[in-house]
Amino acid sequence: MGVAVLAYSGWLLEFFLPTGVSPVGDPAEALLSGPPVFRVLLAVSGVAFVLAGPPLHRLGPVQWSARLSSISVSAFGVLVLLQAAYPEHSDLLSSLLSAVLVAGVISLILWWPPGWRALAVAGLVLVLATWLAVVLARQLDAFEGVFTRAQLLVRAALYGVGGAYAFVKPAPRHAHR
Repeated sequence: MGVAVLAYSGWLLEFFLPTGVSPVGDPAEALLSGPPVFRVLLAVSGVAFVLAGPPLHRLGPVQWSARLSSISVSAFGVLVLLQAAYPEHSDLLSSLLSAVLVAGVISLILWWPPGWRALAVAGLVLVLATWLAVVLARQLDAFEGVFTRAQLLVRAALYGVGGAYAFVKPAPRHAHR
């Protein structure tokens, strides 16, 4: 998960590389048409998310909501890979990424313990708020760059929290035979 989150945060390199993309007016997805480093990092993050799903599947409890969490991580990775391969469809893929993330966060709310559950609820609110902000910014043709970058930041932060939970939670106990 760490590699996935770091590579997914590769858009931050725009502040150090000449891209010709406005961080205020242009959506973050416009970076995919610039230097190849952005598409490469996005593809690396997609592969890492896909590969993170199966181990997370084994770490979580054996119930449908926990299984949905790990499946949503891999599904997110597949969509990220598609976005890296087909940047011209980024608007649609970004909406699908948000939908998968919403499903994944809802599944976390259903099985995480109370303290972590509060983080998932806050994350769900942030995901929905940034998704709405991006939709409104596109309709109003204003500040789309700011809100798409906020959306990327929220996504990365949520996956970071999920990775932290997987790292610090106690290992599952198995019954003695």
